[in-house]
Amino acid sequence: MPKTPQKTAIVTGAARGIGLATTDAFLADGWNVAMVDWDKDELLSVAAARQGISAIPRDISNPQDTGPIISETLAKFGRIDALVNNAGIADFGPIEETDFARWRQVMSVNLDGTFLMSQAATPALKETKGAIVNIASISGLRASTLRVAYGTSKAAIIALTQQQAVELGEYGIRANSICPGPVRTKLAMAVHTPDIIAAYHDALPLNRYGTEEELANAIVFLCSDKASYITGQNLAVDGGFAATGIGLPALRT
Repeated sequence: MPKTPQKTAIVTGAARGIGLATTDAFLADGWNVAMVDWDKDELLSVAAARQGISAIPRDISNPQDTGPIISETLAKFGRIDALVNNAGIADFGPIEETDFARWRQVMSVNLDGTFLMSQAATPALKETKGAIVNIASISGLRASTLRVAYGTSKAAIIALTQQQAVELGEYGIRANSICPGPVRTKLAMAVHTPDIIAAYHDALPLNRYGTEEELANAIVFLCSDKASYITGQNLAVDGGFAATGIGLPALRT
C-alpha cells in the first residue's frame, strides 16, 4: 500500500504566540511546517528546537518576499497543503490620532500580507486541493474603541476569506477565517491591566481567556480533512464573546 505523502503547512507569524502554537499542533499531527516571521532572531531561536520545519525569515507585507516564501517551501518539502495567514500587528489609538502612516502599517501586514500570501500560494494549493485559514479577530465582528485600523483590517480579512472561498472553490481550495477573542498570550498579559482582565472575564460567557493551544486546535482542524466540506466560514473562537451584548454580567444567575 503506497505511503500517504506528508502534508506541509505554511504558518506566518510563527515565531511566537498563536503562530508558534499552531506550528506545534501541526507537527504533533505529523505535518511539515514552513515557519515564516519577520523577526529573524526569534524565529531561528524557536526553530532550532523543532524538527520537520523550515524557518523562513521574510516580510509578508513585501510583495518581493511572498514569492520566495512559496518557492523555498516547495524546494524544502515539495508541496503545500495549507496556508495559515496568522501574521499581524495591532496598533490601538483614537481615530483622530491614527495618522495615515499608522493606518497603512496595520493594513500592509494584516490585509495586504494576507492577500499577497494567499495569491502566491494559490498555484501550489491547486495541486493539493489545499486550505487557507486567515486569522481575523473578534474586533472584525464587533466594533470597539481604539481599534479603527486594526478592527477594519480584520473585518476586511473576513470579507477577503469569503471572496477566496467563492473563487477558489472550483479548484478544491477551501478558505475559512478564525476570529480569536481574548487570548492569554504573553503580549496580552503584559499589556492588559487587572481591570481589563476582570472586565473581559465578566464579558465572556466562559469567564476566562482562551489559550494559544485552543486557537491552534481550531486552525489545524480547518486545515485538515475533517473539515473537507467547510469553506467560506468564519469561526469565532472566543469563549462566547461574539454572542454577548444582551444582558448585563451582574444579572447572570
